[in-house]
Amino acid sequence: MFGFKLKEKCVTVMLLAALMVSGASIVQAQSSRRQRRETNANRQARIARIVKDTYSHRWEVGGGGGYLRYRSGENLQKNSEITFWMTGTRYLNPKLGIVADIRGAYGNAKIGTNPYLKFDPQISQYTFMAGPSYRFYAKEKVAASAFAVGGVGLGKFDTGSKTIPSSLLGTWPSGYRPAFSVGVNLDYNFYPNLAARFTPTYVGTTFGGTLQNNAGFNIGLLYRFGRNK
Repeated sequence: MFGFKLKEKCVTVMLLAALMVSGASIVQAQSSRRQRRETNANRQARIARIVKDTYSHRWEVGGGGGYLRYRSGENLQKNSEITFWMTGTRYLNPKLGIVADIRGAYGNAKIGTNPYLKFDPQISQYTFMAGPSYRFYAKEKVAASAFAVGGVGLGKFDTGSKTIPSSLLGTWPSGYRPAFSVGVNLDYNFYPNLAARFTPTYVGTTFGGTLQNNAGFNIGLLYRFGRNK
């Protein structure tokens, strides 16, 4: 009889111990889930603060270089040009901005097929444009915006030809003509105020009274400053 009671007490103690261990495990699991939820919430809040800090800047300025394929005359082959670019953007809100854009392109006109002129003179074009920009994607590390700008282009097609005029070179006449450009800016943020920018772009110029369809890309750095209130 005494042995039976002892066994009963042992079983009771073991059941109580098992219940305590199970309860502790449940409490620990609940606490762990609660901590994970808090950790995720803290992480999301931190990312939200960084995104707000990054895209609440009032101003962006950028610059760098690039590449452009350009047809320098009606009957000439397209030539490769090295470019530079500078932009300044005033953001009215985190998405919509107004862009001022300056670009330059330098290359050599391909007139080597001309039987009388066996050289490829240096040419250059400059554009001064402005227009809207719209940021349609904005995350912690990456952003994308589309722009459309228009203005005036300055072409210099006979300044490197040793006084031979553009009419004999087969290039476009030098001077000022309307120009426009559209493209997409792809930004990678190093910090909220500093980013790398890559821009596939189309540039339309109208030298000689015709439309030149030119495509290329720009790459460089972007700096943000000021705050929208």
